[in-house]
Amino acid sequence: MRLLLFIGVLAGILTITLTAHAQEDNTYTQNTYFSIENGGVLCGIAHGTIKKTMYTEPSYKKFTINASAYTAAADECGKSDGITASGKKVRENHTLACPRGYAFGTKIHIEGMGTYVCEDRGGAIKGNKFDIYMKTKAEAFDFGRRNLVAYVIS
Repeated sequence: MRLLLFIGVLAGILTITLTAHAQEDNTYTQNTYFSIENGGVLCGIAHGTIKKTMYTEPSYKKFTINASAYTAAADECGKSDGITASGKKVRENHTLACPRGYAFGTKIHIEGMGTYVCEDRGGAIKGNKFDIYMKTKAEAFDFGRRNLVAYVIS
């Protein structure tokens, strides 16, 4: 029973996280719930149509950003409460100041750094310029300005 529960949960996770396409294969009458076959995944419900789902790599349009770093200090932001333009509190390794073309909540993966969320704006944040929140000024100065590869996740 636990094995079936585990397989069901695993199938649910794979269905949610994989970018895939499905094609109708056959109608089976046996109770097949989940199996891995030839690089694909078979998922289905007993006594129904089973769909074969093949994993495909997600394709993201990569672009170059001109990244700098900022802190929540009053001399940089005009205030020191750490509240972003979106109303959220700044968080290290999370908060990103993006140009107005990116909606608040947009997730952007920066290669070599991780995934950040657009939660802030800035007067100089235009075009391909982005600001990454860092906790201390020393970290921000050490980071400097860099051209990095990024892509929008959602």
